[in-house]
Amino acid sequence: MRLARPLEWPREVTAAREQQLRLAAEVRSFRSPAPPLTDWRLVAGLDVSYSKRRGRVYAALVVLDADNRLVEEVVGEAPLDFPYVPGLLSYREGPACCAAWQALSVQPDVLICDGQGVAHPRRLGLAAHLGLSFGVPTIGSAKSRLVGEYTEPGSRRGERSSLVDPESGERLGTVLRTRDNVKPLFISVGIRINLADAEAVILDRLTRYRLPEPQRRADRLVGRHRREVECA
Repeated sequence: MRLARPLEWPREVTAAREQQLRLAAEVRSFRSPAPPLTDWRLVAGLDVSYSKRRGRVYAALVVLDADNRLVEEVVGEAPLDFPYVPGLLSYREGPACCAAWQALSVQPDVLICDGQGVAHPRRLGLAAHLGLSFGVPTIGSAKSRLVGEYTEPGSRRGERSSLVDPESGERLGTVLRTRDNVKPLFISVGIRINLADAEAVILDRLTRYRLPEPQRRADRLVGRHRREVECA
């Protein structure tokens, strides 16, 4: 797939933060409000893994159909050449994610990223950042909280609570229980999707695991690829 909008990836921390602020203003324009998502037959999951020994970042994209059957899976890679800075992980992971996207031959209707959307200090987590480049609806599905406050949702699958900025009162996302009595996921929008539809996509693609199936399979694929490369 061609990138809808190729982005520069600054390699210096100050320049990256400055770019985030500019791009976050663009992301806000997609939330005023985002139109309903009418079709999500093809859902992609994205996850990333690092090989510090090889100095590489690997990103896996897995596209599934409405019955969670495999449509396509690809892996992209890039140098590990940006430092670990909380809130700037897009700059470590983004180039590899773009390489994976460009290897796809089919465009998904929506993309689930293992990471944050707008639930981010500068409102530009990985899902929002990549959404600007890929041009498709994106959802952040994170295993842990980066910003915001919430009350613990009920223990049953499908129960949820709001993730809120305590200073502004802004709704940042949803804390969603995806399996009975397991830790919830932190769901936030990227671009071109509203929060209710983002929740619906996640719930629709759950099987018996904590992660929605496209995200889970991307996690497995990228981990397997990294291990194979490191053992080669």
